[in-house]
Amino acid sequence: MKRKIIIIGSGFGGLGAAIRLAAKGHDVEIFEKRDKLGGRAYVYEINGFKFDGGPTVITAPFMFDDLWAVAGKRREDYFTIVPCDPFYRIFNHEGRCFDYNNDEAFILDQIKQWNPVDAAGYQRFMGTTKAIFEKGFVELADKPFLHFTDMVKVAPDLIKMQSYLSVYSYVSQFVKDEFLRRCFSFHPLLIGGNPFDAPSIYAMIHYLEREWGIHYALGGTGAIIAAMGKLFAELGGKVHLNTDVKEIVIEGQRATGIRMADGTFHRADDVVSNADVAYTYRNMIDEQYRRKYSNRKVDSLKYSMSLFVIYFGTKRRYTDTALAHHNIILGQRYKALLHDIFEKKQLSEDFSLYLHMPTKTDPSMAPEGCEAFYVLSPVPHLGSGTDWTKAAKPYRDAIMRFLEDNYLPDLQANIVAEHYIDPLHFQNTLNSHMGSAFSVQPVLTQSAWFRPHNRSEDFENLYFVGAGTHPGAGLPGVLSSSIIVENLIGAA
Repeated sequence: MKRKIIIIGSGFGGLGAAIRLAAKGHDVEIFEKRDKLGGRAYVYEINGFKFDGGPTVITAPFMFDDLWAVAGKRREDYFTIVPCDPFYRIFNHEGRCFDYNNDEAFILDQIKQWNPVDAAGYQRFMGTTKAIFEKGFVELADKPFLHFTDMVKVAPDLIKMQSYLSVYSYVSQFVKDEFLRRCFSFHPLLIGGNPFDAPSIYAMIHYLEREWGIHYALGGTGAIIAAMGKLFAELGGKVHLNTDVKEIVIEGQRATGIRMADGTFHRADDVVSNADVAYTYRNMIDEQYRRKYSNRKVDSLKYSMSLFVIYFGTKRRYTDTALAHHNIILGQRYKALLHDIFEKKQLSEDFSLYLHMPTKTDPSMAPEGCEAFYVLSPVPHLGSGTDWTKAAKPYRDAIMRFLEDNYLPDLQANIVAEHYIDPLHFQNTLNSHMGSAFSVQPVLTQSAWFRPHNRSEDFENLYFVGAGTHPGAGLPGVLSSSIIVENLIGAA
């Protein structure tokens, strides 16, 4: 039966759900607060440079192929992806680097340059993460955890896979060199987790990378968003930009539609929120209607760290540096820095960075002869009490000085485009609770059934896609959430 479905927000999860539901013949409309599609994958265009606002690492590219196949189309007719090699170049605090890709012999050679005895340990690690990957991703990522019995069924497997261990502890069973432990345990940070308390099931991210590689979309991640928007339009979908949804209207235990700031009401048979889960409950639904997700419940959840991101373009190329497309620059402190960010919630003077250099692969992201970058530093969410109206500029200056002194000579004299975002942006522009960058933090007690469900526990026709619901953040996670919602609405 054809249903009227409203989707709030147009990130990858919202667009994925919109395409899937429109392909099934439903009447689907997207309402997006900002002036273009993308959510966290917004594109900034400054002085001829294009900067991807959010995700830059594409794993599991087959999920896009599957999405286009649902619509009877071919993904490669809409955008092109190319493999990255190395996947990452990881630098220690002294500037010495470690590369990895999906060539096991290459990785083992890299490991031996740091600690020869860890080569065999890494092979054992990969052997065990295959089982974690097949259970955690292949079997469970696109299955809803709506009932506690769903969790009980998989509990023995989770115990067998040592999910009670953190990713760092799990890796440490196999790898002894401290820097290599960091190289193989940082992955939870890509989805808002702390390697020292994210459950070991997230060790599968490294296996997923090895299985399908790390890719880049020519034209940037924004090219994927544009292609998804085009596909949705071809399926008859409608998009409303610059439309801030103020309220999800509730009658009984059902959502009947949405109300805008000007009072306009749009009716729906189903509402899908790609907005932040906590924001949706706290700001879009009157608390009198909420039984489980009261304001107190929402506030009691643990939220991911935030990010400080600087997008910058230079009038010269930096092709002669040691940098790759994806670079991770680890500071001298690792556990203590993460403890500052996640537990003490204090802004430290030191930092670890992710430096993205897309023009290494795709010169079209910058004017001719120029280079485009974005540098990201994990920082505490707004629970830290940091006044970013005062802290942002000094923090920006410290990061840029560090890059200039160690990786990008004469950087600041060559900058011709720049923009930065901080936790206030995540709170005020992206409507993210506490200014967190990845919504609900992926700890064991907030995973699977313990995570906010894909179908609201309070309202039978309100659904969630995106980082805050099951299975979590990252492109494979949010695209999986759109599959779950497609199936749930189809079964309703």
